[in-house]
Amino acid sequence: MKTRLIVAAALAAALSLPAFAQPGGGPGAGGGPGRMQNCPQGADPAACAAHREARQKMAEACKGMAGPERRQCHHEQMQKIDCSKSGNPTQCEARKKVYAECKDRMGAAFKQCVQQKMPAADCSKAAYPARCEQHQKAREACKDKLGPEHRSCLRDILAPAK
Repeated sequence: MKTRLIVAAALAAALSLPAFAQPGGGPGAGGGPGRMQNCPQGADPAACAAHREARQKMAEACKGMAGPERRQCHHEQMQKIDCSKSGNPTQCEARKKVYAECKDRMGAAFKQCVQQKMPAADCSKAAYPARCEQHQKAREACKDKLGPEHRSCLRDILAPAK
């Protein structure tokens, strides 16, 4: 009886070990296993590496800052990103321009400014043009909403309840 209990405990421990060894589950992991460590399948590896490098530089440059000082640092670092290494250089440059135009705003006002000024993506160059068009329509329909209301609006259009 005691032997069976020991064997069962050892077996349970051995089978649960792979779950403990999974990457990204710890504090500050940023939203899930492997997020920002690994690029999605089929992504441009060079653009992914450039994005990761830019985020690391931003984190290092703004280390130890908080509140408005950190926000200002992030805006400054955003303007230093090299868009030529981006997966979509045109969109990267457009985002930098819009961030510069909206830099005097904070929080929800900044997000709304960016949301309204960001130009529509060129869906003819997208990997999935139909999906791109669907997302553009959803963004246009939800552009006057913010935060949870905005996300809910996008979700209702892009993934309607069945």
